[in-house]
This record gives sequence, structure tokens and C-alpha cells, in this order.
Amino acid sequence: MELKKTYTIIAFFLLTSFIDAKAQEIKWLSLEQALKAQKVVPKKIFMDVFTKWCGPCKILDNRTFKNRDVANYISEHYYAVKFNGEGQEKINFSGNVFTNPNYNPARANRRNSTHQFTQFLRIRAYPTMVFISEQGDLIMPVQGYQTPQQLEFFLKMFKQGDHQVFSTSKDFQNYRKNFTPKFRG
Repeated sequence: MELKKTYTIIAFFLLTSFIDAKAQEIKWLSLEQALKAQKVVPKKIFMDVFTKWCGPCKILDNRTFKNRDVANYISEHYYAVKFNGEGQEKINFSGNVFTNPNYNPARANRRNSTHQFTQFLRIRAYPTMVFISEQGDLIMPVQGYQTPQQLEFFLKMFKQGDHQVFSTSKDFQNYRKNFTPKFRG
């Protein structure tokens, strides 16, 4: 009887850890898929612009994006997009077609030429996270590695539209000072 109880407890923990692990994954889409989804169910887009050689991009993937609170919040409130800033994907955005005509396949895992869409977004460093409104308008890029709590600030501010009421940089600073993060580390 005691052995059966032990097996039941082990099975319960294995099952809950499996469910918990699934909850920590962000379902990444292409920009095209996210823009199509926006037409059916309007949500903002959260786009991670990365490169394969970028160390902070890998840390962002392994620490911040695997955080349960971050993953759940992004999955519920945004369409999540991963975009290689030096890749060869063809992008249709805002009536324009963007490519990477100088892409070199031999350099796929090293520094490569910058994608035209990356230039359009005025991205100068990796990682950069770009927020896009429900109407497909660029809201703002957030540059650099962000901890779960740092990213929480931007995720919630843009989701709620609070950024639209700032008149001065002091408004933003006060908002940031008064923000209390709730995501676990």
C-alpha cells in the first residue's frame, strides 16, 4: 500500500512538472502569421529580433523567455514573433517587401549582412524587442537583454496602452518608478 502511494505521488509530480514545463513555452510565429492572426483576433505583436551569433539573445531565450510568467503573459496578450535580423526571410510589412539581398549562406551562424527589415526598424543592436500595435503600427523597440521583471514593465505598459499618456520623459520616469513587478525571477 505504501509503495502504491509513493508511485501515485511521483506520478503526480511528474505530471504537474510536465504541465508546468508546457506552460513555459512561447508559441513563436512568423511576422506574416502574426499579421494574419491580428485580422481575426486583434492583439499587439511582440517581436524578438535576434541573430544566431548573439550571446545576449541566447541568454534572453534561455532565461527570460523560459520564465513561466513571461511566457504566459506573452502567450495570452501578444502574438509572439521571432525574426533573425540577419536572416534571409522575405518580409511583407506595411505595403513593402523586405529581403536580405547580401545574405551569405556560408555565414549563417556568424555575422551576416543586415536584413532590410532590420534597417527599416532602425535596429542597431541585438537583441531588440519590437512592439507592434493591433493596427500594425510600430510602437517602440526595447534594446538589449531584459530580465523577466524588466521585460514585464514594457509588456504591461504597452499592453495596457499606458505609454500613450506620457507627455514628457518625466511622466515615463514616474511611471517606471511606481511600477511594481509581479513576475517571479
